[in-house]
Amino acid sequence: MQLKLTTWNINSVRLRIDIVAKFIKAVRPDVLCLQETKCPDDAFPRKRFKRLGYEHFALNGQKGYHGVAVVSRLPLDSFAAKGYCGKTDSRHVGVVLGEKAKLRDPISVHNYYVPAGGDEPDPAINPKFEHKLAFLDEMKVCANMLPARSERSIVVGDLNVAPLEHDVWSHKQLLKIVSHTPIECEKLTAAQKAGDWIDVARTFVPPSEKLYTWWSYRAQDWLAADKGRRLDHIWVSQALGDRLQAIKVTKDARGWERPSDHVPVTMTLDV
Repeated sequence: MQLKLTTWNINSVRLRIDIVAKFIKAVRPDVLCLQETKCPDDAFPRKRFKRLGYEHFALNGQKGYHGVAVVSRLPLDSFAAKGYCGKTDSRHVGVVLGEKAKLRDPISVHNYYVPAGGDEPDPAINPKFEHKLAFLDEMKVCANMLPARSERSIVVGDLNVAPLEHDVWSHKQLLKIVSHTPIECEKLTAAQKAGDWIDVARTFVPPSEKLYTWWSYRAQDWLAADKGRRLDHIWVSQALGDRLQAIKVTKDARGWERPSDHVPVTMTLDV
């Protein structure tokens, strides 16, 4: 059995439900993990998803800001949300796919929306950046992020850090720009190493090659400029490392009508 899982910062699920539907019809992921849904749970567009064949939901949303969701064609055994940094700001939801999905061995999926961090990369003067650094520190020691070697786990989401040199269009020019500063990169890498996570995209695309998942709305011609960053990630635990089949970044979605500034990232693996 193959599992196809997509992560996508949709930047308002209700505003962009039409391009979500377009993507779903073309790709048919089994599990769709959304970030920045900007939608309280009782207003989530369940009916539209159900018409598309997605009847199972794990939601952690709020009005106007943040929000994460897992939408699935497969039934979910359980789900839970965790707060970080003493806040309830809808930045995590986790699910378990198991017996109900006809999996002999369960798989846990943790969907994150890490704080963006504002514009000034100085925690002394920018509370948003201070929050981001604290969030990354807390992720590193969280049980969700520390699977046993035999545990089948996946971490996805808009982690809001482009950790490698070729995860940005210009390493030199972005060293003082939030999302690629050395301290952010170090903290995200430390969280990855603490759980011995495998960076799926860089398993298929060498670190020496440019790879982006986000292009700013500020660019007049995002495609020609191609000044992107890889902010959206899929990690798997060591127990799934030999099950990876493919990774795809749907870059074309950035040019769709009323797009998100992020694009879908889809992993296929044998389960």
